Amino acid sequence: MRRTMTFLNADGVRLHGALELPPGRIRAVAVFAHCFTGSSAHIGARRITTALAAKGIATLAFDFTGLGKSEGQFADSDFDANVADLIAAAAHLRTEMLAPAILVGHSLGGAAVIAAAEHIPEVKAVVTIGAPFDPAHVLHQLGDGIERVREQGVGEVAIGGRPFTVTREFIESAEHQDQAARLARLKRALLVMHAPTDTTVGIDNAGKIFVAAKHPKSFISLDGADHLLTVRGAAAYAASIIAAWSEAYLPAASCAAAMPEGHVTVTGAEGKFLQIIDAGGHSFLADEPLAKGGTDLGPTPYDLLLSALGACTSMTIEMVAARENIPLDGQTVTLEHRRCHADDCREAGDEHAKLEIIDRVITFTGDLTDDQRARLLVIADKCPVHRTLESGVTIKTALVG
Repeated sequence: MRRTMTFLNADGVRLHGALELPPGRIRAVAVFAHCFTGSSAHIGARRITTALAAKGIATLAFDFTGLGKSEGQFADSDFDANVADLIAAAAHLRTEMLAPAILVGHSLGGAAVIAAAEHIPEVKAVVTIGAPFDPAHVLHQLGDGIERVREQGVGEVAIGGRPFTVTREFIESAEHQDQAARLARLKRALLVMHAPTDTTVGIDNAGKIFVAAKHPKSFISLDGADHLLTVRGAAAYAASIIAAWSEAYLPAASCAAAMPEGHVTVTGAEGKFLQIIDAGGHSFLADEPLAKGGTDLGPTPYDLLLSALGACTSMTIEMVAARENIPLDGQTVTLEHRRCHADDCREAGDEHAKLEIIDRVITFTGDLTDDQRARLLVIADKCPVHRTLESGVTIKTALVG
């Protein structure tokens, strides 16, 4: 669920962003900072904000001054201004809902979140993706125009085939950043993500960031990805890793009540099939595999159906085994859904000619007698979800709004 968000930076310039909200309770808030001359609309940003929202993390991705939909002029912006924009975004979120606990930055945005973290006391974790160790690394993209800008104070340069007006202040701002000192005093968990095949910002930058930072710190190699995460599956993979890694640093507090047990909310997200599910306050994703046009960020609807039956079966077996003192050490339930043609079913002797079949295989471990195994197998067929599926469910649909 995406909501447009605008706020003013320290200079009174209105910045534009989109806040990705989880369907249920908000466990924490994050901010995503985009790459140099990029915008919050980049596919990597959308993938990451969606994946974090599924974990209950409301995530704001906004455009820096003079870029994307934000107001102001790029010529009036520099690295220090980007950092100030991040601080302004955090201040706005602090007033509106919660200050961010997580900062995620891509490329130069990664360098910016390192610099901004110490000015946002609520931040618990920082993530960089393809980030340069030194912000001055970005200056090589200015090409031969950099010397003209140094001499004249301002000039137009081509970056990625697009014209941008750059000032001497922009160059000086990038050249006067002590990132090593910032990393040494970061005092936040750090996740460094970088592709060994990144030809825009070399992998050596990740090494320098990692060495300069204190623990806790982690490194994930985005093997096969490019700098902009445009290689198929790269952004989705990075998003899933960030969502899982950040779990350890989420605050326990919640600013919204959880959905009661037995209530589920499903909200469409970015992508052809991607959905955010809130089940009793637990948020996660559902999707389709890449082969079917999905982004493979979560289990399919049928996977979730099998998971419900498998989990209920396993819980029921374990509960009865404990109650009846059956020496069960463990159990594994494996399920598969398949469709069987009616004629095949009739030939197999099934007069009801069922077309939908779930194959369930159960394995017990422990010193069980044959009678105890048979007893638990009978119990498996009595789990509540099993009974619900076989009873014939009536689904009533209502339209609201």
